[in-house]
Amino acid sequence: MTGVVSIFVLELKALVRSRTVAMLAVASAAWMVAFPNVAKGDGTPAGLRELVIHFSLGGVFALLVVALLASATGSIAREREARRLQLTLVRPVRYTAVAVGKIAAHVAVGAAVLALACAMLAFEVDLSVPCSHVLSPAMPSPREEANRMYAAYMADTNTPAAVRGAKKSIVLRLLENRAIDRYQAIPTNRVASWKFPSSAEYGSGADRAVRLRFASHMEMRQSVRGAFRLGSLGGAVSNMTQAVLTVPLREWNGAEAGPGDVLTFANLGDSTVMVRPRRDISLLVSADSFGWNLLRAYLALVAVLSLVVSTGVLLSACLGRPVAVFVAFVALVLGEISPSIVERYPDELETKLVDRIGLAVTRVAINVTRPVSGLAPLGALARDECVEPREVARLAFADMLALPLLLSILSSLALARKHVV
Repeated sequence: MTGVVSIFVLELKALVRSRTVAMLAVASAAWMVAFPNVAKGDGTPAGLRELVIHFSLGGVFALLVVALLASATGSIAREREARRLQLTLVRPVRYTAVAVGKIAAHVAVGAAVLALACAMLAFEVDLSVPCSHVLSPAMPSPREEANRMYAAYMADTNTPAAVRGAKKSIVLRLLENRAIDRYQAIPTNRVASWKFPSSAEYGSGADRAVRLRFASHMEMRQSVRGAFRLGSLGGAVSNMTQAVLTVPLREWNGAEAGPGDVLTFANLGDSTVMVRPRRDISLLVSADSFGWNLLRAYLALVAVLSLVVSTGVLLSACLGRPVAVFVAFVALVLGEISPSIVERYPDELETKLVDRIGLAVTRVAINVTRPVSGLAPLGALARDECVEPREVARLAFADMLALPLLLSILSSLALARKHVV
């Protein structure tokens, strides 16, 4: 433990002497001040608030990812090339302590700068704004639905020959993607229902609302008129222009209460309503305030930074500094552009071997870099959706404890093989 503390202090002093800490703090503060003054939303205060929350804090996080990843990938390699690492290990200090100490120092710097950004954001927005738990319909997973559809799809005489001849895994992936975006038609004067996970754990006194989303990549907006029911709660809706509707549910008199976990919608309009249940229907249950949500998002972002830094230190132990930096940033760029590549790929059946290999590599890059490229807590924070404590706890265990420790052990093995002492 003493060795870890010593390495932590030495690395932290090195980051301060190199002005890394000062430059990150100044750049982050400048961004947090400048962005709200130049940002332009959709013309509504709520839209501008969402934009500021997402991109002001998101800009600081992106800066920290790039800067700390660059610093971490050179932390061990630089000392090894300058013959200074041998002096550190003479004390003696275990290889694992070197990696853990350097990871901890970089994460401490990132956590401090991110805390500064969160504090500045707290002065820009109202911390008392409520956030909500977001529940989705309890439906079969897209993979389960794809497996059920596959046999019927292959038995259909209208199925193209090219699809019949394609690999089953490719067809299943296509069916899975379609299941996510599958539309449900609700004709006029008809009732649709969706079962939701029980919201009783949040308390009977928590406010509930339905969010109906019509926005898509085609910016579709739809006229809708009808009524939602959930148990003894209900709410009427009439919309002609909005892309996203939030319908508060209140005590509904004059009708028998239904099941408390089944949401129904009666279409009372003149046209069929088209919705994607997995994407467009959500049940909102009131949680706590934006201030607590900001704290949870901060912890989640620090956890992701821990994973980024740990990966950088591993690369630094295994490779020379230029190669480590190159590999780290290529992986980061691949993580950012890979979702767009997969989404826009024109030949869905992947008939060419080169395309199949490229797409396989791209999907691996998506899975590996998803914790960094997704910025999941920021989207939820900006939309006033609760960053769930269980998810934060999972991230903290995996990204701040288990994975950094594993990567530290791998770093120590790489250092031992290089005979640094």
